[in-house]
Amino acid sequence: MKKITESPSLYDKLELKSSGEILTEINTEDLKVAAAVGLLIPKIEKFINALEDKMLAGGRLFYIGAGTSGRLGILDASECPPTFGVPHSLVTGIIAGGDQAIRKAVEFAEDDYEQAWKDLQSFDVTHLDSLVGIAASGTTPYVIGGVEAARKNGLLTACICCNAGSPLAEKSEHPLEAIVGPEYVTGSTRMKSGTAQKMILNMISTTVMIKLGRVEGNRMVDMHLSNKKLEERGANMVAEKLGISFEKAFQLLKKYGSVRKAVLSGK
Repeated sequence: MKKITESPSLYDKLELKSSGEILTEINTEDLKVAAAVGLLIPKIEKFINALEDKMLAGGRLFYIGAGTSGRLGILDASECPPTFGVPHSLVTGIIAGGDQAIRKAVEFAEDDYEQAWKDLQSFDVTHLDSLVGIAASGTTPYVIGGVEAARKNGLLTACICCNAGSPLAEKSEHPLEAIVGPEYVTGSTRMKSGTAQKMILNMISTTVMIKLGRVEGNRMVDMHLSNKKLEERGANMVAEKLGISFEKAFQLLKKYGSVRKAVLSGK
């Protein structure tokens, strides 16, 4: 297996370049990411179809990763409750080394092949649940071990990585390999690889939530009204749907607690 993620950058003598040159070159490389992700749409769709069936049957979605990959999983999972009004337990991100690793790297945590499955077992996972292993290199022991054990125990498994033919892909039922090429700073997979991972996670969570009925039209009708901005957004949605004033819509929203319920009450 060739690690494209470790291949030398296409650019050199970065320290001699102007800030504008660096920014332009980074942007040039970033433009390649969406195209690489686009090639995966049929494979992502296949995974989402299987994931939808599991979640409709009562299953949950888990993400595991180390370092940047783990943080991206936590980021995507943490946005599902406020955006779509789902329980925090429905989508969960787990990072090697535990929550302390979100802010500060925990040395060698990613090298523990057995720990991810132990972490997953603490959530009482079952065959109805699904797991996405996230690792740019596709060689992270923590993620490989977790995906392998999960698949053996009947969970639906997928992975997001940025090298072709990796050990992680071999262990996953649905390997999603976004080949974005060498990083601008050699080996810095928080850059293009991380961007590709975030894009795919956005696609997975957004699409499955739409399929689970958490979006109406193009609106977040179940979003948590956790601040003034979201209350105003929600009131505008209710006003538009019912053809009433913002003030009356706001009153309905405060009374019923969600856009969906407020709209239903006014019909």
